[in-house]
Amino acid sequence: MFSDALSLAIDLPRSPPDWRRLGNELPFEWIEAALEAKGKASIRRRRLPAQQVVWLVIALALYRHLSIKEILDDLDLAVPELEGVYVTASAVCQARQRLGAEPLRWLFECSAQAWHQEDHSAYLFHGMSLLAMDGTTLRLADSEANRTHFGAQKYAAGRVANHPQAKGVTLTAVPTHLILDARFGPYATSEASFAKDLIGSIPDSSLTIFDSGFLSAEILCNLAGQGHCRHYLIPAKSNTRWKLIEGTVEDGLVEMEVSDSAMRKDPTLPASWRARAVRIGDGTGALKYLLTSLTDKKTITAKQVVDCYWRRWAIETSYRELKQTMLGSAHTLRSMTVDGTMQEIWGALIAYNLVRIEIAKAALEAKCQPTDISFVLALHTIQFELFIAAATQAQGKLPATLSRLRARLVLDLKTQRPDREFERVVKAKAQRYPVTRLMSSA
Repeated sequence: MFSDALSLAIDLPRSPPDWRRLGNELPFEWIEAALEAKGKASIRRRRLPAQQVVWLVIALALYRHLSIKEILDDLDLAVPELEGVYVTASAVCQARQRLGAEPLRWLFECSAQAWHQEDHSAYLFHGMSLLAMDGTTLRLADSEANRTHFGAQKYAAGRVANHPQAKGVTLTAVPTHLILDARFGPYATSEASFAKDLIGSIPDSSLTIFDSGFLSAEILCNLAGQGHCRHYLIPAKSNTRWKLIEGTVEDGLVEMEVSDSAMRKDPTLPASWRARAVRIGDGTGALKYLLTSLTDKKTITAKQVVDCYWRRWAIETSYRELKQTMLGSAHTLRSMTVDGTMQEIWGALIAYNLVRIEIAKAALEAKCQPTDISFVLALHTIQFELFIAAATQAQGKLPATLSRLRARLVLDLKTQRPDREFERVVKAKAQRYPVTRLMSSA
């Protein structure tokens, strides 16, 4: 994967480079197909052809702490065949505008599905792929275009957030943290709307863990009723009502009525639907239940259902890795335009998956779990090795570079300390300066 990308970065011949060497993990054919499918293939001879701009957008996420010009120069992403033609900041901006967001979205969806199929058999849960779905937000550059299209969070007394925000929902593989699919759009769009679009991306023979905000007959019934062996696991809300059909209050089959509003939205829904309700403790003594379509108690016990649900927090960890570690806790994304923002989002998801697939391969070689390898260490190692490779002119050193990279990833596996417990709390950030509050114009 990165070996083939590295070969592109370090091999700077005077003749046009052979783009087919992008390799097996992110093959040149995928990039070409994405560009041709969206009508963005380069025809003119440019120092920044569309194929290179795709890698530039991915590198923007891998090197969030650097400027675009620094990334371009340090990784030698511009084609050197046109002597006397220099890449300026405006040329980079124009190249990104010509490319647009759709080729990056196509490439993300194509690569994510392919990468998930590579080693998913090593991480099955009772023969099923274990997935999680949840929502998140991204702060965007404060431009009129971004604020008009994406909007922002609103507070009491007519106040709005200081920066526009994009809301999104992702479908993530729990064992590897690989993002299979995602939807991002305006902040006003509900997470349930994005989730309905993602239902079709859930593969057969899978178990998807949801947050309680997705508890909807429209989402869960369509998930279980379509495809083959597609199951769900979701916590019930405090006001969820049902009738016990069989079993006990600790582990029983329950029946719930579909609301009139849900029936009006989707007339194909049944009048009622059934699920297995498993009671769990929340640490406060209050009753809490998990609802699942895994109704066979002999195959999967109640304890296994509960243990599986606690793995849902892996998707929250993936958001932290993406937004805080990889994007460097940047206050906002870079782009000032709507299309540039979406291009940056899809590029960041591809970059995150590139790091994650490299971690997964290193874990298989080391015979450990992908979550045993530090994402911070992996990201920093990849950043360092890419810079070293860009300064190295010998192709023969690439195998040793990749071998050293994967060896460093498993050098210090994360230590598990079962006796240490931490409450999930967020500390308030100290404010050194007065905060400007924006008022809604509506």
